[in-house]
Parts: sequence; structure tokens; C-alpha cells
Amino acid sequence: MRALLVVNPAATTTSARTRDVLIHALASDLKLDVVTTEYRGHARDVARAAAETGEVRLVLALGGDGTVNEVVNGLLHHGPDPDALPGLAVVPGGSTNVFARALGLPNDPVEATGALLDALRTGSERTVGLGLASGTPGTADEGAPERWFTFCAGLGFDAGVVGRVEQQRARGKRSTHALYVRQLVRQLMSEPRRQGTITLARPGADPVRGLVATFVCNTAPWSYLGNKPLYAAPKASFDTALDVLGLSRLGPGAAARYGTQLLVSSPQRGPHGKHAVSLHDQTSFTLESQAPLPFQVDGDHLGLRTSVSFTGVRRALRVIV
Repeated sequence: MRALLVVNPAATTTSARTRDVLIHALASDLKLDVVTTEYRGHARDVARAAAETGEVRLVLALGGDGTVNEVVNGLLHHGPDPDALPGLAVVPGGSTNVFARALGLPNDPVEATGALLDALRTGSERTVGLGLASGTPGTADEGAPERWFTFCAGLGFDAGVVGRVEQQRARGKRSTHALYVRQLVRQLMSEPRRQGTITLARPGADPVRGLVATFVCNTAPWSYLGNKPLYAAPKASFDTALDVLGLSRLGPGAAARYGTQLLVSSPQRGPHGKHAVSLHDQTSFTLESQAPLPFQVDGDHLGLRTSVSFTGVRRALRVIV
């Protein structure tokens, strides 16, 4: 099988020597072309070219969730077509690797490579649903480019944390769970106490108003703290559309309560309470804000938005697992 391996040389948990070993192992079973990314968006560009040529049957992403997101957006540039597009395989190399772990892959890149080679030999694969975020017609953000995401998106608080982490990484800080926790605390301390800035609108239902934070989930867990899975929307699945957790309060008391609930969350129960709204299997909805708020997909900060439309697309991409 002809395959393309997209390597992020800045991946947090893989050294150059480890990457060489993984490439050698993959090349033993595949007719492998290797591209090392050189700029933001490079993984998207090469994945798009691979999909358009029709000669590559598999694209592998060696890196973190950001690299995976770029590859997915390249593969789906012209829209989903699981039967015609190359399949996707992931070798986790980031600090968290939510998508790979949600698929059931080992978090260790060497072990994950072994699991992928076994899956290729046995033909083990599945087709997963994805989320699509786009500009809302008739708003200031209607021209925003579409962006596919694999496991989560957020408007407001969590995107603000992601933005802070990216600023620290630009200053040379290493991406670690401790860095995320520190920036989360700083975001809580500095976040203006806005009440009711976000409205969730969906076809055939009354709008949900008064939200101050929104978490859009395409799978569960929502994220990990070390080896601890965190379930913001426990029912979310690659086999359904999108789930949403909305919070209408996020002051110190509420933040402590929901943070504790998230830390003890499980596949049976996530954050809950009178100021928490949970929606399951939503195919189409829009988040609208009274003021520009940070926006992120798959841990990638995309700037400020006042409106984002979401679509849950079932059976969007074929994945080797």
C-alpha cells in the first residue's frame, strides 16, 4: 500500500531517534513517502495534495492533535467521502493525544505504531464522525473558513485557556499538563464576569440563552489530565453527531464545583447542576456571542468570534485502528 507519513518535528514526546525508528518500522510494511512539516498548515497542504492525486491510500500523522487536525482538514478539503479518500492513521506524538487515545490507541508512539501495523495486516478500520465549524451567514463572521475537528471545539473560556497556552509556547515554554493547569487558573482569575454572553440556537428548539462557557464534543473523553480521562460530555461518540456542555455560571464557586465534577467525571456522568446544560447528538446548531470571544478547535486557537455554526457529520472519515 502506498502511504504518506506526515511528521511534525516539534512533536512534544518524540525525539529524532524515535521518529527514525518509527519510520523504519512503518516502511517495512508500506510503500512510504515521508514529509516533515516546515510551517503551520503544511500538514494540511500535503494531505490535501495526497487526497487529490488519488495515488495514496493511507495518510499517517506523527504528531499531536494539532498535526492530526491539519491532516484531517487537508483530506476533507473537498468534503467527506470515506470510500474514495485515503484512510487516516495516527501515531501519537503530542502531550495529550486525545483523538488517538479516544480511538483506543496506546499513548506511547512505539506501541501505537505496533498496533497500527497489526491493524493494517488484519484490515481493521472504522469510519468516524467529525465536527465542522463554519461562519454563520448574515453575521460578521460569515466569511470565516470552515474547519473540521476530531474531538472538541469551544467558544469562550476553554478557548481562552488554549490561547494563553499558545502564547506561552511561542515564548519557548514546553507544552505540558502543568502549563495548561497554570493557564487555566490565570484565565479564571482574569476572566471578566460576563453573564449571559452566549446563546445556543438550533432548529426546532427554543434557544438556550445566558451561557458563559461552551464545550462542543465529538467524542468522550473530552480531554486528559495525565492519564486521567475527563468527561465533559460522557455520551459523545464518533458514531453520533455533536454533544454540547454549556455553563451559565463560572465564578470562583461555580468554577471550583464544575472543575471538581470534571476531575471525578466518568463515562456515566459529567459536570451537572442547575447552571449546566447538556445536549446530546446535535446535528446542527449555532453559538452566538454578544461580544467577541476566543474560539478553538482540537486545541488550536483560531482568534475571536461572535458567531460559529456547527455541523455534526456522521461517517466522515475512514480511520485505521
